[in-house]
Amino acid sequence: MKIGILTSGGDCPGLNAVIRGAVLKGIAIHGHEFVGFLDGWRGVVEGDIIPIPRTMVRGIAKQGGTILGTSRTNPFENGGGPEVIKAHMDRLGIDAIIAIGGEGTLAAAKRLTDAGLKIVGVPKTVDNDLDATDYTFGFDTAVQIATEAIDRLRTTGESHHRCMIAEVMGRHVGWIALHAGMASGAHAILIPEQKASMDQITEWVQEAHDRGRAPLVVVAEGFVPEGQETPHSERGLDTFGRPRLGGIAEMLAPSWRPGPASRPAQPSLATSSAAASRPRSTASWPPVWAWPPSTPWWISAGAPWCRSTAPTSSTLASTPPWATSRAFRRTATTKPPSSSARPQLRERTLEAALPRASSVRSRCFGLGRVEA
Repeated sequence: MKIGILTSGGDCPGLNAVIRGAVLKGIAIHGHEFVGFLDGWRGVVEGDIIPIPRTMVRGIAKQGGTILGTSRTNPFENGGGPEVIKAHMDRLGIDAIIAIGGEGTLAAAKRLTDAGLKIVGVPKTVDNDLDATDYTFGFDTAVQIATEAIDRLRTTGESHHRCMIAEVMGRHVGWIALHAGMASGAHAILIPEQKASMDQITEWVQEAHDRGRAPLVVVAEGFVPEGQETPHSERGLDTFGRPRLGGIAEMLAPSWRPGPASRPAQPSLATSSAAASRPRSTASWPPVWAWPPSTPWWISAGAPWCRSTAPTSSTLASTPPWATSRAFRRTATTKPPSSSARPQLRERTLEAALPRASSVRSRCFGLGRVEA
């Protein structure tokens, strides 16, 4: 048997893995021959195929996208139809088709099957909106990516004390919004299966804001508020005559404005009691805004043995004998040979370095000048 494979609609993780699984199983166990229709239904309508030997699918299981290409072509338009497709299949000797796709792809496959063509559908969609299957491949990855994006959005909202609205895909079902919203701890999850009024949504958001939180709302693109009959769509129809959903978050955003700020006052590090009672360092190192200092900390820390010039008479008494050698003065190494004085010198150096290290770290995080 000669079988043709196509991938249609949006791409998602797992497409190449399905192609590989079908080809390997069909060749190794059943002895079938496989060809691929390029760019989804377009290749079916135009009879554009390539052979798929076993060597072609080697190592593609973890590769993203689809090796066959994809498109959103409607097989019943632009010179298509059951008769045209049947003629191409007879001419190419193709006995059946494996259609890998989502709602639109499999709806078209069902119509062609009713017309007498032999087609097997594989449920591929991030929306998880197909009957007779619990999970479509692509859905799990979509939830992971949406959850990660919402987690990052939450930190931005908390930093700016704003209400953030995340709109996710899903068409007329709310599986992605429900799973990603629960995983990210959203304050409100709006899905097409459950209608909610604008007053109710505002109440949920205001309650979170009154608790000092930055409200986070996750909404599915097909959500329909009470008083509205159809999902928000402003981009017309796709090739299958379905509305292109999107933009509900922009419609919801102007509906809520925060009241007076109710979050607790943030303590200032410069005036907090903890900072005021902290003992100040007496080390002679430069202030934070002058970093890096003109004199290295290992010299200002009081370690004359690591200077690049010869020790003076005032420091000669405390300088180890090996520090006065010509080779050491030339290289100015900071790793002296083993001696009884080395542990003590290292302790003095670190002791003087720690206050400066903590101060620079505080400056990098925007906490201002701190003298530890």
